[in-house]
Amino acid sequence: MDISARSDYAVRAMLALAADHDGPGAHDATPVSVDRLAQAQDLPVKFLEAIVADLRRAGLVASRRGARGGYLLTRPADQIAVGDIIRAVDGPLAEVRGLRPHDTAYSGEAEHLPALWVATRAALRAVLDGTSLDQLRHGAWPAEVTELLRQPDAWESR
Repeated sequence: MDISARSDYAVRAMLALAADHDGPGAHDATPVSVDRLAQAQDLPVKFLEAIVADLRRAGLVASRRGARGGYLLTRPADQIAVGDIIRAVDGPLAEVRGLRPHDTAYSGEAEHLPALWVATRAALRAVLDGTSLDQLRHGAWPAEVTELLRQPDAWESR
């Protein structure tokens, strides 16, 4: 899986918003400007502006105008899955040549390949949809993620 810069930056920006949010609802938080988000995570402002617009369209952040304006989470960080953030900026978690894994079809020796692509998508969903922004922020991993991280070769490149 290739994690794009858009996804990486979006998750990092959402983590910065979650750090400022820390209340039960967006009404308790102070809006954070794109400049401040960019500075907090050392991200390019112009690129982040487009990413935050995608997050707003997906309903993950809300904007407030004015001198004290900026962006807020639309719901608590424990109710936002990392997978939702990635989908907001990059689309589906898994595609094969622009198709959803279950829409692929092959013949001959490759006839079972769609099942592998679907299983791959399911594994991505388990990790990314099973981990909330709040869990990520605090390193309080769900059991499935903790088990994966404990595998002996988890941190090795192949």
